[in-house]
Amino acid sequence: MPTTATLGQPTVPPLTHKEREVLHAVGCGLTNTEIADALTLSEGVVDGHLARILAKLELRDRAAAIVHAFDCGLVVPGRGPRVPASPEPRTALRAAPEPQVRISVLGPVRAWREGQPVDLGHLRQQAVLASLSLCSDRTVSQEELLDGVWGLEPPITKVVPVYIYRLRKILRSENATDSVIQRDRCGYRLVPGAVEVDVARMEQLVTAAGAAERAGELAEAVGICTRALDLFRGEPLAGLPGPFAELERLRLTERRIALVQRKLDWQLQLGRHSEAISELWALAVAQPLNEPVAAMLMRALYRTGRQADALTVFERTRRRLADELGVSPSRLLRQTHQMIVRGSDARLAPTTP
Repeated sequence: MPTTATLGQPTVPPLTHKEREVLHAVGCGLTNTEIADALTLSEGVVDGHLARILAKLELRDRAAAIVHAFDCGLVVPGRGPRVPASPEPRTALRAAPEPQVRISVLGPVRAWREGQPVDLGHLRQQAVLASLSLCSDRTVSQEELLDGVWGLEPPITKVVPVYIYRLRKILRSENATDSVIQRDRCGYRLVPGAVEVDVARMEQLVTAAGAAERAGELAEAVGICTRALDLFRGEPLAGLPGPFAELERLRLTERRIALVQRKLDWQLQLGRHSEAISELWALAVAQPLNEPVAAMLMRALYRTGRQADALTVFERTRRRLADELGVSPSRLLRQTHQMIVRGSDARLAPTTP
């Protein structure tokens, strides 16, 4: 998800060089076996590094580590280190020229050529396009496409060049001589500047929202972040097969949740507690083990005079954590609970990841 700079630029607590390498690899979606091979370590050592990373960053599981690696700039969708981009002027966010081709992956994969929707064919062909779209800053090899779209069951025939040929025809404008998909000796990539992908647009808005936050303009940050979230049209890469789509679906889904949390936290800082409660309830139902969301909901309820409801949220979350994960509430959730029980002002630290 991912990409340009993120909201607030969260920093990583002190990790060793090797732990950062492991976190980067986890964020790229590698298994412990693959990480062990890449870093010349035993799987037991990788397990130990990952356990220490989760403890240091106060993360519950691997999915949370993927999101943190993404948010801290260690990885981008489609793998590889992220290079932060300068925030584009806010005026540019309001009026951007119509691109030749637009591709959306924040939901079922769709594409528009000169403003008109096009038929992208069957799901594996769409998955090839999604892979190129999420790796738009680099060339993707044919082998990488085979591994990412087919996994351990590659096709018998050389189908990738066929899919690329079809996609070139589908996405080529009537009067254009060149395709938006180019090939070199290493593989395929989208022509820079010829295609707009909604993930990149989302991250431009995220960058602008972060700039607004740093300038103290939280209301504008909320508005811009809302526009970024509006680009999601359901489950990212919905229905697409293959390991690549599975990883990116997880990454982008977690990305959306993290952005919702940040937007809601800004709303709470602005004192818009009643406005945030309904969305927090919905998010808490969808993410019953998400403790930062539970803590935010408790704060919002408490500050609108609903102390009993806030304590009910804590008890419900505590039971779910015990029943499903066998763990106790985190320090954040316990602290929120204690401050509400004491009837304090509950001016807690931000609860975003």
